[in-house]
Amino acid sequence: MKIFFSNVNFLSRILITKTLKFALNYLGQPQNIELSCIFASQEEIRQINKQHRNIDAATDVLSFPTLHLKAPQIIKDTFNADKNPQTQNFVLGDIVICLDVAKKQAKEYGHSLKREVAFLALHGFLHLLGYDHTEKTEEEKMFSLTEIILEKLNIKR
Repeated sequence: MKIFFSNVNFLSRILITKTLKFALNYLGQPQNIELSCIFASQEEIRQINKQHRNIDAATDVLSFPTLHLKAPQIIKDTFNADKNPQTQNFVLGDIVICLDVAKKQAKEYGHSLKREVAFLALHGFLHLLGYDHTEKTEEEKMFSLTEIILEKLNIKR
């Protein structure tokens, strides 16, 4: 797994890498994937949210998948057209996190910023893998999986 970071501090990079690599293995996905993870300001994420979702408000995390997966689909060589020709990694997509919103939510939910950043990165990653929460059963599956992974990593509320 290769993660391209933009505007993400060193400790958050370590946390996100650890979280997503564990999730990748836990979900049985291939190792040869790449994605980008970006920390954006409230104004930046508000603009992105408005442009792509027609919602004029800041949010905590946005995901932009490159592959069109249906969870729990495993990435296979049928996605070869979606490989980076230089690395031969599957290009999974982009995760954009607003650290300011994460800080507010961590305080609001009564847990650490570390936990909130790990949760948001994992949430975005699961969206890139085709998980969703538009239906109640999908939401239960996605959030249950998130809690299991964070628990196994000892990242508690």
